[in-house]
Amino acid sequence: MQHNKGLSMAAFGTVFMPEMAITEFNGEQWSAPRKAAVEHIQLHPAAHVLHYSSTCFEGLKAFLHADGSVNIFRMEANIARLIQSSRLLSLPEVDAEMLREMITSIVATYADKTPTPPGSMYIRPTHIGTEPSIGKAAGASASSMLYVLLSPVGDYFSGGVRPLRLLIEEQGARCAAHMGMVKSGGNYASALQPIMQARAAVNADQVLFCPGGDVQETGAANFMLIDGDEIITKALDSSFLHGITRDSILTIARDMGLKVSERELSVDELLERAGKPHCEAALSGTAAVLTPVGTLIRNGTEHVVGTGTEGATTTKLRTALNEIQWGQRSDDYGWLTKVS
Repeated sequence: MQHNKGLSMAAFGTVFMPEMAITEFNGEQWSAPRKAAVEHIQLHPAAHVLHYSSTCFEGLKAFLHADGSVNIFRMEANIARLIQSSRLLSLPEVDAEMLREMITSIVATYADKTPTPPGSMYIRPTHIGTEPSIGKAAGASASSMLYVLLSPVGDYFSGGVRPLRLLIEEQGARCAAHMGMVKSGGNYASALQPIMQARAAVNADQVLFCPGGDVQETGAANFMLIDGDEIITKALDSSFLHGITRDSILTIARDMGLKVSERELSVDELLERAGKPHCEAALSGTAAVLTPVGTLIRNGTEHVVGTGTEGATTTKLRTALNEIQWGQRSDDYGWLTKVS
């Protein structure tokens, strides 16, 4: 089997497999899932998603192992979160078994296109409201479409690990407080302007949203502070995304003997701890797994985190998770689903 090594130079998420898995809900039942060309989908211009943002999605990855098998990482957790997001957006109920079959079948179809590690096959299940009605600003879409895209991606750190610069934003939030746990496109749209402004103003890579001084998350990733043998991160509530990579990292950290503190963290405490030479900070997410944070910017003042470079604990945690994903370490948690 000849696996794909040649797409790693493309920008993340810009290359797609020629087919996707797709099904539609007509108000009463789902159609039989099928494969379809990815060139386009057909939507009425009044489709609910285009006007009232009834959309949610997931991001997960499949990995090629040394034995030639292709394995999806934490698919069940992503399916559960898509079902939860759909419910919170009042989209039609998604059947877990149907989505499971859609994901595994389309990944198996393109198993031979899965890049070798550290590359992977990125999987994007997407659920959108399709009912043609511009009168439903306060009503749910009766019909919807569910599809699964595949995008082969290369090494996120191909240019080397570069600690990120984060602008601390204490006024605005990433999204509405009750919507944070929904993985919806609207949340990313609402964070776009602050992120772009932060890049232009202080050369920040991302914005760390801390409304009222409460450290939450960045525009696209969860935040962790690592102070010695303790990881401090915000406890789960409805205001921010319940990251599956976050959960994976914290699970591994506990088993390594690290203390995991899921609690409120203020900006003042964050900056006080960050100044210690042994302190680290990182962002967790599907794309990069765990990315070091080197600088925090508050009110025009730059605060270096620890040494300003990637710390040993960040490296150790990312390596441990990668080794499970890549089949180089025992999957003691049952996180992998073999599809090919």
